[in-house]
Amino acid sequence: MDGLLTVGVEEEFVLVEASTGHLANRADEVLTGADRYQVDLQPEIAQYQVESATGICTDMGELRDELAVARRALIERAARHDARLAATGTPVLGLTMPTPLTNAPRYHRMAQEMGALTNDLAICGLHVHIGLPDDESKIFVSNHLRPWLPTLLALGANSPYWLDNDTGYSSWRYVVWNRWPTSGAPPHFDSAAEYFAAREEIVASGAAIDAGMLYWDVRLSARHPTLELRVSDVAPTVEEAVLMAALVRAIATTALTSGAAPAPLPPHLLKVALWRAARDGLEGFGIDPVTGAPTPASSIVGSLLRWVRPALELAGDLQMVSDGIDRLLLDGTGAVRQRRAFARRGRLDDVVGFLVAQTAPV
Repeated sequence: MDGLLTVGVEEEFVLVEASTGHLANRADEVLTGADRYQVDLQPEIAQYQVESATGICTDMGELRDELAVARRALIERAARHDARLAATGTPVLGLTMPTPLTNAPRYHRMAQEMGALTNDLAICGLHVHIGLPDDESKIFVSNHLRPWLPTLLALGANSPYWLDNDTGYSSWRYVVWNRWPTSGAPPHFDSAAEYFAAREEIVASGAAIDAGMLYWDVRLSARHPTLELRVSDVAPTVEEAVLMAALVRAIATTALTSGAAPAPLPPHLLKVALWRAARDGLEGFGIDPVTGAPTPASSIVGSLLRWVRPALELAGDLQMVSDGIDRLLLDGTGAVRQRRAFARRGRLDDVVGFLVAQTAPV
């Protein structure tokens, strides 16, 4: 493989009222005039959501800078309309159902076709795009990412609260999202042709209105020539978003350079592993992707780091990723830190304030 794989990141955020911390339906106002910032800022399905997208990057420092610029632009725009930006997989306070949809024909068609599934879409994810040379290599890397999806979910868990309550899960976003018929881990595919045939069958069935509604945790992007990882909650901080991007690229690089078969984690264990990761994050046990045995999640992270170490060294990302993992293991994931903010005084508005503060780039 020649050179470093390219990477891009999309981040979804919620807007909250500056005075109450409840959701603020002001995406239209926030995004009006945002084109002057020369960053890609977009609406999402709900009127209280906004999204940013980086350009194509090869260097993680460049990616970090682009993410920081986009967050600062959204923070500044939100403040002009008495709102704040919060990087959380689910809102803490003031969820309104059904979801107030952004006024776009596609979103209204989705609501018509999917019914009550669109009632509670106050969920925000992190999407990492990896540039790969062709569709066959995308399928090959997707197969290698599958057994590591629970580990990536655990590392990025950042959504313990829902409807003003602690759900008992580290990533409630993942649980909510998995009610959709096209979500969850993708199957193992033997070829790109098999993947595209499956996608056509799903659209023909009515479970998706188009290829863009194939919401698997990792998929061939319908809009870009990339492989797109979608399993993680939106990252609390820019640094954690960069950490996830570097890890995903390292897995892709390792898969391509090794040429080995992916870890043979069967579908029933993969489903269980994803549920455990959503519930426990890094604090509990996961399912080892090689042995299939219950194993402390932190140990599985260590196995992943050992496997991708040469790729991280090649990219110059090893120290950054190692330090980032150490911080997560010491200080906790976003979910742990949200709960810690609540525990100080037992107030959910403290959690919202904490989220707003850590969303801002340092």
